[in-house]
Amino acid sequence: MIRDARVLRAGFVPREVEHRDAEVNHLSSVLEPITNGEPADTAIVTGPSGAGKTCISQFVTERLREEVLDVETTYVNCWRNYTRFRTLYQILDDLGATIDIHRQSTPHDELVDRLQQHDGPRTVVILDEVDQLEDPSVIYDLHSLPQFAIICIANTEEELFSRVDDRLVSRLRSSEHVRMDKYHDEQLYDILSARAKRGLDEDVVTDDQLYRIADAAAGDARLAIGILRTAAGKADRENHERITDDILLDAAEDARAQIKQRSLDSLTPHQRVVYDIVREHGPVGPSEIHERYSEAVDDPRTKRTVRTYLSKMAQYNLLEAEGTSRDREYSLVDSAAASPMQ
Repeated sequence: MIRDARVLRAGFVPREVEHRDAEVNHLSSVLEPITNGEPADTAIVTGPSGAGKTCISQFVTERLREEVLDVETTYVNCWRNYTRFRTLYQILDDLGATIDIHRQSTPHDELVDRLQQHDGPRTVVILDEVDQLEDPSVIYDLHSLPQFAIICIANTEEELFSRVDDRLVSRLRSSEHVRMDKYHDEQLYDILSARAKRGLDEDVVTDDQLYRIADAAAGDARLAIGILRTAAGKADRENHERITDDILLDAAEDARAQIKQRSLDSLTPHQRVVYDIVREHGPVGPSEIHERYSEAVDDPRTKRTVRTYLSKMAQYNLLEAEGTSRDREYSLVDSAAASPMQ
């Protein structure tokens, strides 16, 4: 049943992207100067979860590498590499420049010096989930190095700007902004149809089922592809000739649970403390959350940072917020309230 499992994986970058021509062209034009050996502007790519931000950024940089010999790319997930050291180390590691760096004892400035001395090909650095950086000064470190072009990926510009100091905000505001909206159901259907054609045998899934997946995913391509992947995997294991409606129903629930667990596993230690406080005491307001959080950790972050944590978890459907900014309260998302598979 499964012809090419890679196509159904979340991180797969297709040869052709659906319904993002304008964004691809915009980002390509921002990066074009590096093909001529010149510095490129920083690009800020924003949009809701599942809008294709990472896919488009990797698609454009892969095409760039196909066209130009002396251009490299490196990808950093800032949710996983949330400290300045980890981010700098990941970039240097991808450049093959970490042989004599000791994770415990090497100072940050030495990592920055190493990047300044990099004399290899011009490199596009994708900083995914960039608003997760505990110390956003790493953006400033890279911004000042002409041999690096930066793509900053975040859910919203506000989330990113609220974390950085004024000198960087002014630079980022003058950057090129590539904004993506949620996919419509028809667009999600086209994405799923293209993946099914390449990844599955013929007649394994019907058009009606693909439309139902698109509807249940509510604009989130990551969830839509996850439902299709989960359904195909289960049908294949159980030796069905096609995906049944019952399998599809189970797959929608399983895919949501898998994405939620991945998001939970990605939380930083401080974010996990905040999440657990909401889980145990919610609905609860930001002031009480910060008070309990400050008592629970040795090195508490500011109220502003904790509000950013809460906003991020809401964007990833781990928490939901009710009320205005003055009387807002957070609680865990009710999974049963998610868009059902019709």
